[in-house]
Amino acid sequence: MARYEDAASSAGLTVATLVTASYRIPGSGPPTAGLAPLVRLSLVGDSPPAGAGGIVFGNPLVGVAYAVTLGGGLRSSFFLGATLPLGTGGGDSPSEHAMSARLHGANARAQLDGSLFAVNDVALIPGLAVAWVRAGWTVQIEMTIFHMMRVRGAAAQSEASKTNATMGMHVGVFVIPELSLGAELRYQRWLNAPFAVDADPTGATRDNLTVALGPRVHLELGSLGWLRPGVSYQRALDRPLAAASPNVHLVQIDVPFVFR
Repeated sequence: MARYEDAASSAGLTVATLVTASYRIPGSGPPTAGLAPLVRLSLVGDSPPAGAGGIVFGNPLVGVAYAVTLGGGLRSSFFLGATLPLGTGGGDSPSEHAMSARLHGANARAQLDGSLFAVNDVALIPGLAVAWVRAGWTVQIEMTIFHMMRVRGAAAQSEASKTNATMGMHVGVFVIPELSLGAELRYQRWLNAPFAVDADPTGATRDNLTVALGPRVHLELGSLGWLRPGVSYQRALDRPLAAASPNVHLVQIDVPFVFR
C-alpha cells in the first residue's frame, strides 16, 4: 500500500496486490536448493486525491530460479524470467485513469517491479543473488536486469525498448525462533531510460534509493508447512519518490506459505 500526495498536498492511495507461486522440482537439488519454476500475477487499484480512480492488471511474470549451496553458510540463486504483455491499461489509446494506476502501481513497489506495469512491453529478466545464512542471521545481496521491448502501443509509447537495473541488500536476524527482524536497502537505476527520463533536466527520475524495515513471524503448521507473515515500512531516501510530490510512504504486508 502506498500513500502519496499531489502538488496541493492532497493524499491518494494505491494498493498493489501480487500473488506468487513457486514449486521446487524434487530431485533437482538438496532440500534448500534446486530448480523452481515461478509465476507472478499483479493487480493495482489507485484512488487519486481527486477524480476517478483506476484498476489495472499487470503483466504476468513467468520464470525459473536455480539455487545452489556453496558451503560455509553461503548460498546462491540464479533467475531467468519474462513478462507476458497481457496486462490492461496499455495500447495506443489508454485511459488517463489506467495510465495513472500503472504509474502509481510501480511507485507502490518502489519502482523495483516496473516491468509488471509496463504492459506494452515484453521484459526479459535475468537475476543473481548471493546469501550468507548462519546462527540466525541472513545477509543477502542481489541484482536484477529488466530489458523491456515494446510489442504494442507505439502511438502512446515512443521508446521501442528500455533497460532497468535493480539491486539490494537484506539483513535479517531471528530474535526468537518465531520472530525475525529484517532491513533492506534497495537501488533502482535506468540503464537505457524512457524518453521522459532522458528529458528530465534534474536527472532525479533516473534512479531511486529506498529502505525497508519490519518484523516477520514464523509459524509451523504441523505437517502442512510454515506460515511466515511479515509487515514492513518502506521509504525513499531521494527523489523522485521522496520529493514533496509524490512523497510516497509504503507499507507492505506479505503472507508467504511454504509447503513441506
